[in-house]
Amino acid sequence: MSKEIKFSLVYRDMWQSSGKYVPRVDQLKKIAPVIIDIGCFSRIETNGGAFEQVNLLYGENPNKAVREWTKPFNDAGIQTHMLERALNGIRMFPVPADVRKLMYKVKKAQGVDIARSFCGLNDHRNLELSIKYAKEAGMISQATLSITHSNIHTVEYFMGIVDKAVEYGTDEICLKDMAGIGRPVTLGKLVGEIKRKYPHILVQYHGHSGPGFSVASMLEVAKAGVDYLDVAMEPLSWGMVHPDIITVQAMLKDAGFNVPEINMKAYMKARALNQEFMDDFLGYFINPKNRYMSSLLVQAGLPGGMMGSMMADLKGVHKGLNQTLEANGKEKLTEDDLLVKLFDEVIDIWPKLGNPPLVTPFSQYVKNIALLNVMQDIQDKEKFAIIDNNAWDMIIGKAGKLPGKLDPQIIEIAENQGKEFYTGVPQDNYPDELDRFRKEMEENDWDTGEDDEELFEFAMHERQYRDFKSGLAKQRFLEEIQKLKEEAKLPKSREGHVKVDPTKKDIPSPYMGRIFYNLNYFIEEQAVEQGNQVKKGQRICYIENNYTYDEIVSDYDGEVDEIFFKHGDMVSKGDVIVRLK
Repeated sequence: MSKEIKFSLVYRDMWQSSGKYVPRVDQLKKIAPVIIDIGCFSRIETNGGAFEQVNLLYGENPNKAVREWTKPFNDAGIQTHMLERALNGIRMFPVPADVRKLMYKVKKAQGVDIARSFCGLNDHRNLELSIKYAKEAGMISQATLSITHSNIHTVEYFMGIVDKAVEYGTDEICLKDMAGIGRPVTLGKLVGEIKRKYPHILVQYHGHSGPGFSVASMLEVAKAGVDYLDVAMEPLSWGMVHPDIITVQAMLKDAGFNVPEINMKAYMKARALNQEFMDDFLGYFINPKNRYMSSLLVQAGLPGGMMGSMMADLKGVHKGLNQTLEANGKEKLTEDDLLVKLFDEVIDIWPKLGNPPLVTPFSQYVKNIALLNVMQDIQDKEKFAIIDNNAWDMIIGKAGKLPGKLDPQIIEIAENQGKEFYTGVPQDNYPDELDRFRKEMEENDWDTGEDDEELFEFAMHERQYRDFKSGLAKQRFLEEIQKLKEEAKLPKSREGHVKVDPTKKDIPSPYMGRIFYNLNYFIEEQAVEQGNQVKKGQRICYIENNYTYDEIVSDYDGEVDEIFFKHGDMVSKGDVIVRLK
């Protein structure tokens, strides 16, 4: 009988790897039965990671969202799983042990079956309590390896973590290839070794598409005996996200594996709903470059889950850095120039910082240091001059043991700043705090919630929960989305500034896509050029949108005065393509 491979739809991560927000609870409830009807998913990733923090940011109760989102899958017999960061729980910095313990009780009560627990440093000491608390709460414990590639991160290295996780009682092992830079053959060897040594342990593989290895990796781990594969679906697959279920299923079927069939009618309905959610508001927070795959990531190793925030960071500092360069008589940088400089800086500093796997939150720490170094360098200032406290905790060992050795330069900077290196158990640095939060909730007359879920949320996301309770979070979100929607209606130049000139007429892009001034199978087509006379109704270009080419025509007569995009460029909704006079 052929080996059976089951699929998990990583619905939470699809959105997190694409943009800032996730669907509202009403949207989640709308798509859940359609996902079930697709018929090929044994598991769904429903929450964890940034999911619940994001709920709070736009003024929605995350506990209500998790309960209502998991229920349809529970009723259908589909397992649900969450992502949690061991010492950091479901936030970006360490969590007291009593709050961590409560998390599993709450999530089990809310309908979450599996706790996917990873330590970004692969320190098994941080996984020990996750495994213990998950099993005590009646959850399935899935100890997770943060996959990366270096001369340190060998099969033997990862098996050392597996051995400890099995000793602690984990039920399953997940390979979290968060940047998609795990090499396919090596990943196959790792899965094969896990299966050889621990045949009773289920193994799940999670790989992002960014640098292009993921489909090959999936085939290799399948051949080695993997049980579950994480997949995504359009329009949130590939790019910085995950391979699409259609491709993966077809590949495995051809290779002789026993895989479930896909109800394509339901798939297309779910795809349409995802697009509907994007059109509603989520698409305003998705950078079009997250749709791209890039071999530059093979070396930089930055994960899909943080590309959205990184692009936002670059956009935020781009203008200021160029002003500095211009003031010093230096050539300005494009966003792509800045992106390459950041990649190069990450490649340079990663081994100096002890080779932490580039996964949340440590990818953010490394990225932030790299970004600040690039900014310092452009201003002719010393690198490593600015390192935040959370990054320092990683460097000095308070978050766990680094896989590699720190560069002497980093050690010298730490010693000069009076930092003390720590070798003890990381959890010991963070004393229990639940009583403090419970006391404040009583004083404020706040309900601790069913199964203490509101208490948990307050203790886990203190600042965001306060803003949620006061209504400030929702107010901020509504203001943010209103501003973006208004800006999207205004035609913009290449630089993003609104241009108003009554003597000129702008032809904007009606949606996001790639621009083509000619298609090579239309021999008579010519690219529009400056000085061309244009008639109303005349075709200006095509926009590639969802694999179709839509004509963009002029609403005016006039002469081409400016062209803001080149053939093959990506445009966003509202960007001015051509200006007429």
